[in-house]
Amino acid sequence: MTRTVENIVPAPERVVLGRNLTYGLLETLGRSIVVGEYREKPFPNEAELAEMHGVSRSVTREAVKMLTAKGLLGARPKQGTFVQPESAWALFDTDVLRWLLDRKSSILLVRQFNELRLGVEPEAAALAAQRGNLADIEGIAIALDRMQHAERGDGDALDADIAFHVAVLIASGNPFLVQFRSMVPTALRTSIRYTNRIAGRTASISDHAAVHEAIAAGDAAAAKQAMTVLIEDVLRLIEGMTDLP
Repeated sequence: MTRTVENIVPAPERVVLGRNLTYGLLETLGRSIVVGEYREKPFPNEAELAEMHGVSRSVTREAVKMLTAKGLLGARPKQGTFVQPESAWALFDTDVLRWLLDRKSSILLVRQFNELRLGVEPEAAALAAQRGNLADIEGIAIALDRMQHAERGDGDALDADIAFHVAVLIASGNPFLVQFRSMVPTALRTSIRYTNRIAGRTASISDHAAVHEAIAAGDAAAAKQAMTVLIEDVLRLIEGMTDLP
């Protein structure tokens, strides 16, 4: 879900009036929770939040409800609202993932995301080779063409790379795999940015072309292997990193 949030400032400053107060407060509180602001102190109650951020109780209540649905907050009788441990957070939620990636990035988080990719995208590529229709394969080809143009300075290389991987997920025809397209752009934007910086280049066009060629040829085994090689190359770069800028 795309949300426009304007003039958000870190807690405990007031949330400046934006287009949508509920999403503005959600953004402020979500980031504060993820960076650990409430790790050593209790989470404010509804009345305190309303006073701190200059919003109504109904706005506060709705933002807290949304954060609870994302696994960041919980509530118990007599204990009130509290921050949940990270193990309870909805990591596939695009807001939660974005907040995690926006805090001081860690090699561990980027590596774990790419390990997830290794378990998902090669299978998606194999299914795309088996099930992809002409429109699906054309979508992958268009994304690859965008990558080639971007490498020559015509377009955004990162956006083109993300579009390629999303196109492969869509071509798989599996609705569960397709659902990953909502989180892939968020996480890949961080992962690719850092790994490209480490490698001193943008993504390998030839590696991506190999994935496209195998899918277009209907060769599931080759498509799976080509995507595996592509992601394993990313993991090798990450393993050689000692810290993220």
